[in-house]
Amino acid sequence: MPPCITIDPQVCGGRPIVAGTRMRVSDVLDALASGVSVEELLADFPTLVREDVNACLAYAARAVDHMVAQPA
Repeated sequence: MPPCITIDPQVCGGRPIVAGTRMRVSDVLDALASGVSVEELLADFPTLVREDVNACLAYAARAVDHMVAQPA
């Protein structure tokens, strides 16, 4: 897990968040997917830094990188 991402059962229902905030990884990804630029995201949420956004993207990349089982 990227160091900027944490999971705490007591914060945001245990969903992955940017460390030190209540900003969920899914919120960052949803914003980017809807066309918000990184610069806009950083301007709208001054507690975020570019490293946090990159960590969210890295977290998502790892989450979808799963083994594909091939039939024998």
